[in-house]
Formats: sequence, C-alpha cells, structure tokens
Amino acid sequence: MSLRLGDEAPNFKAQTTIGDIDFHQYIQDSWVVFFSHPSDFTPVCTTELGRTSKLKSEFDKRGVKAIALSVDPLQDHLTWIEDINETQNTTVNFPIIADEDKHISELYDMIHPNASATATVRSVFIIGPDKKVKLTLTYPASTGRNFDEILRVIDSLQLTADYSVATPADWKHGEDVIVVPAIKTEDIPAKFPKGFKEIKPYLRTTPQPNL
Repeated sequence: MSLRLGDEAPNFKAQTTIGDIDFHQYIQDSWVVFFSHPSDFTPVCTTELGRTSKLKSEFDKRGVKAIALSVDPLQDHLTWIEDINETQNTTVNFPIIADEDKHISELYDMIHPNASATATVRSVFIIGPDKKVKLTLTYPASTGRNFDEILRVIDSLQLTADYSVATPADWKHGEDVIVVPAIKTEDIPAKFPKGFKEIKPYLRTTPQPNL
C-alpha cells in the first residue's frame, strides 16, 4: 500500500555509504528529503546526486537532511560516488542506502512493476521532524528531478507549518502568501501585522510573515 500524506514514515534499518543507520534515529528532529534512484552508474542519477551534494548549504540552512536509495549493492554505491564526484565536480556528502533485497523500496512503494519490475522509480518523500510524510513526488526513470522545486516546497512546508497561511501557485520564498480561510478577516490584523489585501472574502494575501 502506498504512503499517504500525514502517514508516519515507516522506520527501517539499513546499510548506507556512511554506515548502518536506523532511519528514525537518523531523522532526529530534522526535516528529511528521502529519494530513490533507479540504478547506480546511470547518467540521470549521477547528475541528481551531484546536484544534491552541491545543495548541502541550502539544505543545512533549512534544517534538512538528504538521504538516497538504490537497489544496488553498497560496494557499487561507493564506487559510483567516485564517478559522481569526478563528473559533477563535487563531493557526495549524504548517505546512499543499499537496498539489495528491495525491502525498503517495497515498504515505500518505490517499485512500479508496469514501469520496471527490478528498478525503483524516482520517488521523493519529504518527511518532517514528527516523522510524518509531508510530500510525495514520483517521476519516471527517464526524467531528472527539479531540485529548485524541492527547495521551494520545503520553504512552503516549513512556513505553513508555523503560520496560518498557504502558498499560492508558483510561490517563491519572499513573496506574498494566502491567509487561510479559517481566520476571519477581522482577526487578520492581530495575527498578521504587516497588513493584508482582500481580493475576495475567501482570498486574502499578506506579506510572508517570517521575514
């Protein structure tokens, strides 16, 4: 059964390129981006893992840990990292899980048999410090992920977790946000002292409150 938003992310123990981990202990009180790769030594995955390592400072300032998974053996991961570092001009700085028996892939529904019976699709799970699934994305094996979108979603998730707001279409950090309908218009000034704009009774915007 596939995971749904709000479900607790299943815990597991695994071998990784930084040693054995318990997933929930690895999360601790951080946010996590957990993503799967169809196979080692493949071109799209190589660019994705390189991009992830280059974004470490962006993840760090958001309190986010990255962790990847492939169904290939640990030794293949370690050899592949050398290629990633060389071709992407980076140093891989996050763990890659070895899931040879596909236990974790199946636990997280990362294998879609009609696409491939042996490889994972490009799944993304954003998991909060409460160990709950906050977002899922699934890409086909042929399409590399948009990491700018992943960072944008993390910004939105973290903002909306702390304030009674939602983010509109194409929102980016620093732009106006939407006051949730549950807040009455007459109560907005007390909650959002930067002011607000009423476009419709159900559509009220305010400057991003945590800036």
